Amino acid sequence: MQLVKSVRAMQGLAGRWKKASIRVGFVPTMGSLHTGHISLLRQARLLVGPQGKVVVSIYVNPTQFGPREDFAAYPRDLRRDAHACRKEGVNVVFAPVDQEMYHRGAASQFSTYVVEESLSRGMEGASRPNHFRGVTTVVAKLLNIVQPDFAIFGAKDYQQAKVVERMIRDLNFPVQLVVAPTFREADGLAMSSRNNYLEGHLRPQAQVLWRAIQRVRVALRTRSRPVSAQRLKSDLQAFIEQEPSARLDYVEFFNPETLLPTLKVTPGTHMALAVFLGRTRLIDNARL
Repeated sequence: MQLVKSVRAMQGLAGRWKKASIRVGFVPTMGSLHTGHISLLRQARLLVGPQGKVVVSIYVNPTQFGPREDFAAYPRDLRRDAHACRKEGVNVVFAPVDQEMYHRGAASQFSTYVVEESLSRGMEGASRPNHFRGVTTVVAKLLNIVQPDFAIFGAKDYQQAKVVERMIRDLNFPVQLVVAPTFREADGLAMSSRNNYLEGHLRPQAQVLWRAIQRVRVALRTRSRPVSAQRLKSDLQAFIEQEPSARLDYVEFFNPETLLPTLKVTPGTHMALAVFLGRTRLIDNARL
């Protein structure tokens, strides 16, 4: 396995693979790899076959974090992550630094962004201004650098996957997006690097996100008619905030393709929510 830290070196490898018609599967991550990430690596290997190349990027992208978010504290352990990738047969770990990705790391010297203007407006986009601008910009850059045939994302960040899908379509990137299922802990909590922040009493309270999703599913099964989205939102806020350290950021019910909110919730509607547990913000989503 190769550890590559320079954009030029990664572009060189990608160019040689392209000339040799070698298929490339790419998994972009911010590191702190867990079982959910490992499932994406395995999916990439299945897609490209034993003769293909699997590339994992490990980069905590500063432009997708707000000024009061956890950029500085985000867990980083490149040695551990590289070891996990090596065990899974990854060919290249691309781990650039800010100076490589953003013109010597100086924000004042970087002024070109990729902005998706429809799917990114609500939910995470409304709660975290400029978050998706950072996501689409760094993903566009990574796709240009790695030049993969397949890019594999996890369904836990559902809105992110749909935004990236739209960017790929609209800007004609020659890559196929693959969205892999969310991996969960035994108690239903969606796997996330931020789960590492949940200490002591916060970890059991985090189950409330999955329990909220299950609560809505039960409500739909026991009613023959569509359910009011506003009524469900009010119920879920009270339900979630029964946990002493939980605070609802948002819950939304929407069309899974357009991401437009719906006033009436029926089977097939998609649901997403964000909840603070103390200072840790977790997200989850599911098709109902």
